Amino acid sequence: MAINPLLQKIEQEYGQSIWMDNLNRDLIKSGELKTLIETRGLRGLTSNPSIFEKAIVGNAIYDSDIEAGIKANQSVEKIYESLVFEDIRNACDHFRAIYDETEGLDGYVSIEVPPNLALDAEKTLAEAKRYYKEIERENVMVKIPGTSQGLEAVEKVIAEGINVNVTLLFSVDSYVETAWAYIRGLEARVQAGEDVSKISSVASFFISRIDVKVDEAIDEKLKHMTELQKKAQLEQVKGKVAIANAKIAYQKYKEIINSDRWQALAAKKANPQRLLWASTSSKNPNYSDVIYVDELIGPDTVNTLPPATIEACADHCDVASRIETDVDKAYHLIENLSELGIDLDQIMAELLDEGIDKFIEPFESLMSSLESKVKQLAPA
Repeated sequence: MAINPLLQKIEQEYGQSIWMDNLNRDLIKSGELKTLIETRGLRGLTSNPSIFEKAIVGNAIYDSDIEAGIKANQSVEKIYESLVFEDIRNACDHFRAIYDETEGLDGYVSIEVPPNLALDAEKTLAEAKRYYKEIERENVMVKIPGTSQGLEAVEKVIAEGINVNVTLLFSVDSYVETAWAYIRGLEARVQAGEDVSKISSVASFFISRIDVKVDEAIDEKLKHMTELQKKAQLEQVKGKVAIANAKIAYQKYKEIINSDRWQALAAKKANPQRLLWASTSSKNPNYSDVIYVDELIGPDTVNTLPPATIEACADHCDVASRIETDVDKAYHLIENLSELGIDLDQIMAELLDEGIDKFIEPFESLMSSLESKVKQLAPA
């Protein structure tokens, strides 16, 4: 089966890897994941607690494994891990050939440590090490939120030789801090005399949620504004902040990989931490459903897309490298937001807090639903 020509062009001509933001057992058992790899050119996969809640709750495909866990007197937490780890291992096996062919550039499957540990560096480190050991797949990436505590753990996890997907990055500053945490982890590994050529990391930089939040702030201001010129300026900003923010982050990426510290690691065959565009489905029906694909195509990046966006892109993406177009305009837009009364720093901080909550809530809901299912399936 041939790979879709538009998706193939993104990867082969412009150097961006397409990963999918979705995982469930049906996808694996039905052969759909294999088909998507072959026809959509998927190079990796990401998961999160919200995805697993949708996958497991109300899905009978997991019942036999839940019953096996009950018979083995496993806790609800251990049953959850057995279900999720099995799906992650199987997905890793599907992508192993890509991991080998690309010499560790792609072929990764991400699993997030419990999101309620986002503010605890030591527990995050301990869980990341345990997940990596128990899953037993070279091409697994452990997902860690980009809080200050999370980045403390990231540095140590990288030093341990574990692949990391740093998630919930919104601000350019948070991305820069993430990149240096990765570099410090590699440097510690070099100092210990360990190999750095087999470690990989991505920095998951969130996109659409920024426009949702900024657009809401703009709409609120427009309700009380009478000055026509300023109203027009605010209207022109809507739907543009997230892409501008990402373009600036990419410029920071280029600065970092050209730094002396990075070049010293590159000489030891270290792999750059690629920017991964996350949250790239369009949330506003007034915007193109592939706007966050079309506008962020560029070399040495990853875009992780939900299934619907993958299919939309396969149908009508306008493929061209745009990550370095209109960069001056991007800087100008971001620098002038404060003059329009938009506090981007505050918005980014709120997005991080909300992002943690958005993963904690489905995780806790999943654990509650799983506990109910355990009681339902347990022998009387």
